[in-house]
Formats: sequence, C-alpha cells, structure tokens
Amino acid sequence: MKNIMAIIKPFKLDDVRKALVDIGAAGMTVTEVKGFGRQKGHTEVYRGAEYEVSFVPKVKIELVVSDDLVEAAVSTIQTEAGTGSIGDGKIFVQDIESAIRIRTGESGAEAL
Repeated sequence: MKNIMAIIKPFKLDDVRKALVDIGAAGMTVTEVKGFGRQKGHTEVYRGAEYEVSFVPKVKIELVVSDDLVEAAVSTIQTEAGTGSIGDGKIFVQDIESAIRIRTGESGAEAL
C-alpha cells in the first residue's frame, strides 16, 4: 500500500476527485493549505495598493491505495491537476506499513 499526497491548485480539486473515483480510489482526505515552492508567492493589487502574497493557497489531497493502483492514481492526478503553468503542485508517494479499519478490524488492503 502507498500513501499518495498531492498539493494542487484549489480549482482543480473537483476534476482530480472525479477522476480518482473513476479509477477506483476508495476515498481521500482533503485539506486547505498554504505554502510556497519555486513560485515564491506572487504580487496582488488591492484598492490600488500592491502587496506580496508569500503563501499561496493550495489544496492537499491524501489517499492510500493498493500497490497496483499507484501508477494510475499518480498519472491521473498529474493529468487532471496540470495546467502547464508554474505552481501546479507536487505529488509525493510513501510506503504504508499497515492499515486497520476501526469499525470492523479489517487490515491491509481490505481496510481501504
């Protein structure tokens, strides 16, 4: 099993969610986050005054999938979240040692 964490632009969330459900992702956790990478923020104008936004609003998606679904999930996120412009985000993949469903006690891939 793998944990896939993706940081994406907020307006791409619905497209990514729908595409992941279509390939069989059982569920995900979504968190609104702020941060910066190579983009280093941006400048905005409000009521004629220019100011710098250091932390850019993003959405973090986390999902745990079985090993056979990892490549499809990563490819789907990359395709659906990409705009071709700076700040599209990042995808991280980590190993998951175990998973346990609290209600039933199921473990491993059955718990997903």
